[in-house]
Amino acid sequence: MARFRYVVCDVFTNEPLAGNQLAVFTDARGIPEEQLQQLAKEMNFSETTFVYPPKADGHVFMRIFTPAAEIPFAGHPTLGTAFVLAGPLQLVELRIETGRGTVPVRVEREGARIVFGRMEQPLPTIAPFDHADELLAALGVESQLPVEVYDNGLAHVYVALRSPEEVAALEPDLQRLGKLGAYDTSCFAGEGLSWKTRMFGPGLGVPEDPATGSAAGPLALHLARHGRIAFGDEIEISQGAEIGRPSTLYARVDGTADAITRIEVGGSAVIVARGEFSV
Repeated sequence: MARFRYVVCDVFTNEPLAGNQLAVFTDARGIPEEQLQQLAKEMNFSETTFVYPPKADGHVFMRIFTPAAEIPFAGHPTLGTAFVLAGPLQLVELRIETGRGTVPVRVEREGARIVFGRMEQPLPTIAPFDHADELLAALGVESQLPVEVYDNGLAHVYVALRSPEEVAALEPDLQRLGKLGAYDTSCFAGEGLSWKTRMFGPGLGVPEDPATGSAAGPLALHLARHGRIAFGDEIEISQGAEIGRPSTLYARVDGTADAITRIEVGGSAVIVARGEFSV
């Protein structure tokens, strides 16, 4: 009987039982390949991570699974895994190897406790979304900005609504959304440095996500490219309240529309449970 230990943390919150849940299998070397997806489905969080020794220039190598598939990169799994590992390793910066390259995560402490982390995200590709009409019909809305897809390891489609209240009132047709493919659909509204989002990903096995770190950085880029914020501004993003998991994310993009130099996403996390599977 094999035993596989894991840690559960809530990410993009400093309060237990809020934010986005994550399971981190801190030593996945003994887990058979065919059981990785099964364990992620058993946990049934938005994502589950499996940690291995490094292959290149990082401290660890990490694989990420949703309940339905393996993905090369995601935000809250990267930040949450850094919170779980940086304490025992006594590191200020943890370099995590992902399917989209090595992601550095800098952590901030109050005494021995890690209270905040910032990750430098992969720069995304940008393109118009080919199925914008079908997407807007499934959402039942009109977009105030071009509907574009940003891919940083996950494909995020952005739909700008008129107000945070319109975002909160969304009742999308998840079956129609799921048929459009493996996209995260991020619906957002706000002004200045304060923005509200909801993210729907039925094609990835996640009907609605409480906090989408991989979408936060491209959202800041989308806003800057379309003149809603300035490059270099740090925005605060609220997400997850409608499903009882309120979350707060911070994002900033440096550079220009023609020369993006850095995308950074930050937030807090709290460890809430430890356990093991006997398989």
